[in-house]
Amino acid sequence: MIMKRRAVTAMVTLAAFGLAALAGGCSRLPGKPKEEERWVASAQVTDFNQLYAQNCAGCHGSEGRFGSARPLNDPLYLSLISPDNLRQVIRQGTPGTSMPAFGQKFGGQLTDAQVDLLAEQMRSRWGSTEEFKAVQLPPYSQQDAIANGTGTGDAQRGTTVYNTYCSQCHGTDGRGGKAAGSIVDPNYLKLVSDQALRTTVIVGRPDFGKPDCRSNTPGHPMSAQEVSDVVAWLAAQRPKVLASELAQPAHPSAPEIKTASAR
Repeated sequence: MIMKRRAVTAMVTLAAFGLAALAGGCSRLPGKPKEEERWVASAQVTDFNQLYAQNCAGCHGSEGRFGSARPLNDPLYLSLISPDNLRQVIRQGTPGTSMPAFGQKFGGQLTDAQVDLLAEQMRSRWGSTEEFKAVQLPPYSQQDAIANGTGTGDAQRGTTVYNTYCSQCHGTDGRGGKAAGSIVDPNYLKLVSDQALRTTVIVGRPDFGKPDCRSNTPGHPMSAQEVSDVVAWLAAQRPKVLASELAQPAHPSAPEIKTASAR
């Protein structure tokens, strides 16, 4: 009887130790994901790298460069566009182009906090350095340029501007030259807004060697009026069925931004 009681006691003790070990070591169970590997709802993601990879890298490149769309890893561009405008473009997209809206209020999947995080981290990681803080650039948007007296572009004047600053790379008619391809291809012009054209004229495409408006012609930077004129010329090459749609402000009713700020 005594031996039987001892056996029962031993079994109970072993069971207790086993339960304690199981409870204390559950975090080390085979196959259990680490904390950073656990599934997180998309609206709760707060890691910039994950948000950027899932929402931006496909068009703008894995490191913010060398994508089909404008490089975001570009200090000159980030010194041109205001923080409010950067958030606005991410949140609302650009209607009529390949840039979709990512904000939940506009049909996307990102919360306002996630949009803010993307915009803030782009600027802090890739934004303006000392080199660009004092750079004077033409106004970012046509609305800003109008307020500055240089917003109404003239396509006829734009022809002269194009021949002066752009034809040496893109050819005399814009259909491509020895150094660069066509910029009047209708398929290209269907995918970009007037604002995208203006931005590219101002800050170029440094990842592909396209110079900005200060260095197209050495010693003769483009003026704000010349930028508006050549954008008007480019927009005039667009198929007419889309011209009026893409010439409209991207977000005329945006509640948080009345006008784009000049940079």
